[in-house]
Amino acid sequence: MKVEARHFSAYVSPWIIIGSAAILLAVLAAMAVNTYNRENRYMANVLLEKGSALIKSFEAGTRTGMMAMGWTERQVQFLMEEIADQADVLYIAVTDTHGEIRAHSNPERIGTQFHSPAADDLPDAEQEANWRLTDTPEGIPAFEVHRFFNPYAGRRRDGRGAGRMQHMRDGRHMMGMMGSRAGENGEGGWCAPSAFEKQSSLIFIGFDRTPFIEARRQDFRNTAVISSVVVVLGFAGFTSMLITRRYRSTRRRLQDTSAMADEVVSGLPAGLIVTDHHGVILLANPAALSITAMTEADLVGRQAADVLPENMAGQVSSGDSHERVTEKEIECTFSGKDVVPLSVSSAAIVNEDDIWVGSLVIFRDLTEIMELRREMQRKEKLAAIGELAAGVAHEIRNPLSSVKGMATYFKNRFENDTEAAEAAKVMVEETDRLNRVINELLEFARPSQIHVRPADINEVLEHSVRLTGRDAESRGIGITVRKGKDLPEVLIDADRFLQCLLNLYGNAIQSMEEGGEIQVESKRSEEGGIRVRIADTGSGIRQDDLVRIFDPYFTTKPSGTGLGLAIVHKIVEDHGGRITVHSTPDKGTEFLIDLPSSGRPDKKGA
Repeated sequence: MKVEARHFSAYVSPWIIIGSAAILLAVLAAMAVNTYNRENRYMANVLLEKGSALIKSFEAGTRTGMMAMGWTERQVQFLMEEIADQADVLYIAVTDTHGEIRAHSNPERIGTQFHSPAADDLPDAEQEANWRLTDTPEGIPAFEVHRFFNPYAGRRRDGRGAGRMQHMRDGRHMMGMMGSRAGENGEGGWCAPSAFEKQSSLIFIGFDRTPFIEARRQDFRNTAVISSVVVVLGFAGFTSMLITRRYRSTRRRLQDTSAMADEVVSGLPAGLIVTDHHGVILLANPAALSITAMTEADLVGRQAADVLPENMAGQVSSGDSHERVTEKEIECTFSGKDVVPLSVSSAAIVNEDDIWVGSLVIFRDLTEIMELRREMQRKEKLAAIGELAAGVAHEIRNPLSSVKGMATYFKNRFENDTEAAEAAKVMVEETDRLNRVINELLEFARPSQIHVRPADINEVLEHSVRLTGRDAESRGIGITVRKGKDLPEVLIDADRFLQCLLNLYGNAIQSMEEGGEIQVESKRSEEGGIRVRIADTGSGIRQDDLVRIFDPYFTTKPSGTGLGLAIVHKIVEDHGGRITVHSTPDKGTEFLIDLPSSGRPDKKGA
């Protein structure tokens, strides 16, 4: 049986797809969280670095302007506003530790309260800037960088720091003087160097977090879209897998059903022919081809009425009546064959809508069944004849002995040449012939009693030929024996089988009045047993008489009793064998006896 290769997806469990989709979703969620954290860190690092840089720039600008150019608070305020005038900078503010705004990029906020960090969140003097997330009074999300503000403190710790610090001290002294003058003029109070001596000022720079928030929201949207696509694809894959599995399962069942149907149709011992609604033959199984002695090309694709015998084609169901024909026996003649008895059944094929789409014809060859019927009838007739023969023989044999005794007495009383002596002699001969017929009747009617034992069939054939050889030679008939080699032994009753052979030899000799030849051959049969062939060149048997030659009292010879071949048939059957005959008038007759072997090799052949 041919095995079709299966697709891999037919064996993948749907739960694998669900699990894969769940794992992919978990991976996407983890990646989204990781991206969110990474973006937060990136934003914090970037804005913190930018804020620190701006604070240092503002401190440096303030320090330089006030030291070198004598700036007042107004110029420092202008510098603050200029630095704050950037797209992502919301504000710059300088407060004291209590949150009061000393300077602000929005001058209107100066003097108001600023929400400063808690005391624990304040950086140390030497600490870098810190950050926090907050919102402006206007509700804008802000990233706020803050630290202590002291533009006059030295930040360098390299070899050039000492000189710079001294310079800054000188600068602070000068600025103090300038601050005093500014204070006298009402300007620059919070910028005086003394305002930063005790780390009493904080600087804040607020950055707009909106672009980062929008970017994060976009990432979340992208992640949601990708997750939705994954879910949809997973569901689609799951659904398509179920559909594919069901399709493949259905197709596999259909293929299995089709294969089984093909095997059933091919192995069906009866002939099967299917036609469409036009009467064209669509299918013919091997048994149909064997029975009709036609090829597939002779039947398939042709009209049933054109290739089948008329009486068989007439049994095909039509679409008008939907009539079903069951076990109708007919006799058909196919091309190249004799008359074949058939049992034909037919039925119309209709679909779910009760529409006729074709016809089905099933037929069986009844040749063997007819032979079995004839055999049963013959056996029944033989049994009846046997019972009758046994009764008649018993009633006739005793008076017949008395008649023979009286005829022998009168024969001895008269002289040989007298007419009475001749009459007495005829009476004795006829009595002997009648007694022989009675003996054959008893032999035929007597229940079979055979005693089988292993025997060499070649030895039995040689012995039978020796017994009949002289009679055959006196009539100008030659007998040839062909013995098979390495034949197994057979289980037979040698005496009874010898009687069977002698009867066949006698019939052969009687059929060759002008001489001829008898061939006796032994060989192994196709079934593994032994086949004995006895053929003569006599007058043969007519075809009409072949079916009756084993019937009791059927004979074509004027002096025959008609029991010889019946006894032969009975002996062969008693040995579990089979005898068949082939004959051609004026050419000869051939008897074939098939016997089962004992299963043991012949001693001579071993």
